[in-house]
Amino acid sequence: MKCQKCEKPATFHITELTGGKPQEVHLCEDHAREYLTQGGEPPAGTSMAAAMAQQMAQQIAAQMAIGQTADELEKLDQQACPVCGITFYEFRSQGRLGCPNDYVCFKKQLEPLILNIHGESEHVGKSPKGASVASRARTQLIRLRREMKSAIAEEAYERASQLRDQIRQIEGGQGSCTDEEE
Repeated sequence: MKCQKCEKPATFHITELTGGKPQEVHLCEDHAREYLTQGGEPPAGTSMAAAMAQQMAQQIAAQMAIGQTADELEKLDQQACPVCGITFYEFRSQGRLGCPNDYVCFKKQLEPLILNIHGESEHVGKSPKGASVASRARTQLIRLRREMKSAIAEEAYERASQLRDQIRQIEGGQGSCTDEEE
């Protein structure tokens, strides 16, 4: 399929709802950048994907700011996930969460956004078998690694070694090397 504005191949297929009816636009990368940034060019050296991610993050930030005072938003931006440590400000800036626990931690703020984007707030499709067990283990590994880094920074080496052992146990790779062998 060719771009609707030139003869290059269309690599971006955008569907917009205008007047309640879907309207498809097929554009090459150059025209898609122009279309999405509405005439504004992304900074030099920025890829199309990075420019789109930045624009999406800005839209999320704008949507989240509606109805909130600057003080409320500032307080919310400081809220951090206890597992991965990502702050709500980092999510708003990047448009990406840090771990599955973030959905629980930021539930109040994310639910209206997810409903707006997907129309649903609960997953209704297929899930891989055993996904919840694996997800919990990954979340626990993230938390333990963060705690271990913190313990090392605080020079609490005994605590750090205990956390290291827990991480190894979860990963299933209990090292053959003991403290005496090191």
